[in-house]
Amino acid sequence: MSENTENAETRCGFVAVLGAPNAGKSTLVNALVGSKVSIVTPKAQTTRTIVRGIAIYGKSQVVYLDTPGIFQAKKRIERAMVAAAWSGAGDADLIMLVIDAAKESRAQHLSADNEQIIADIKKSDRKALLILNKVDVCEKASLLDLTARLNALEAFNEIFMVSALTGDGLDQMRTHLATLMPPGPWMFPEDDISDMPLRLLAAEITREKLFLRLRQELPYSCAVEVERWEEKKDGSVRIDQIVFVSRESHRPIVLGHGGQNIKAIGASARVELEKLLDRRVHLFLHVKVNERWGDERSFYSAWGLDFNA
Repeated sequence: MSENTENAETRCGFVAVLGAPNAGKSTLVNALVGSKVSIVTPKAQTTRTIVRGIAIYGKSQVVYLDTPGIFQAKKRIERAMVAAAWSGAGDADLIMLVIDAAKESRAQHLSADNEQIIADIKKSDRKALLILNKVDVCEKASLLDLTARLNALEAFNEIFMVSALTGDGLDQMRTHLATLMPPGPWMFPEDDISDMPLRLLAAEITREKLFLRLRQELPYSCAVEVERWEEKKDGSVRIDQIVFVSRESHRPIVLGHGGQNIKAIGASARVELEKLLDRRVHLFLHVKVNERWGDERSFYSAWGLDFNA
């Protein structure tokens, strides 16, 4: 830790970033951290566990908890994801609710997911910071009307209008968040941006490339697991990953004609992994069918999810 952090003026705290699926939470956390710590895809419920993104603003260290989207969960994995989100909120110094302002400003009423999230926040007797995201694609009159409706709910200390994609409004938000952190020493080294283990991050990067390559073709029920991580004598690393799909019919979708899809996914993931690890990566992907991967305890424990949620 540098000299300027070794005094009583330092601050450090945790900010839980909550919201419905596709509100832009991961894009926002990546922008606030200044580096990619969470994968981002157009697919809902991409984030499956709490991802910690660490940022330093002056003498304040802010640890963002990028949480899974909160929605009406039915499947076991969905319940575990939502439970993880609320667990992050309970442990945090500050709650930040992210709402897709572009979507909500076009509707007469809040979505059921956002209504429930706000109701649960109010039940906890804690007030949150409200972040209206995607304001760059909102009509001003509709945005002001949405802001007034949300402000009337008396669930928020302050409201920020931002665009995680363009960066509009983020500087003001960073400055404000720095002042809200409790006094105390930093909890992570100065050059850390996340505490996610490399094996899990590598699996997440490949899962992101799967979604980006296949879009709507790929069903939501897939997972990526690192089967082997071997450090080579030449400084490179060999990574073998298994892509689990829940049906035999999904396997050819992932592979593609002549293996084109899986080759492209592997190539894209390898490029990003080499940048992340700053060395050569030998990445091998294997597609397997496991109809019940979503009900295996090992998956949940690896991701820090509650199997019994």
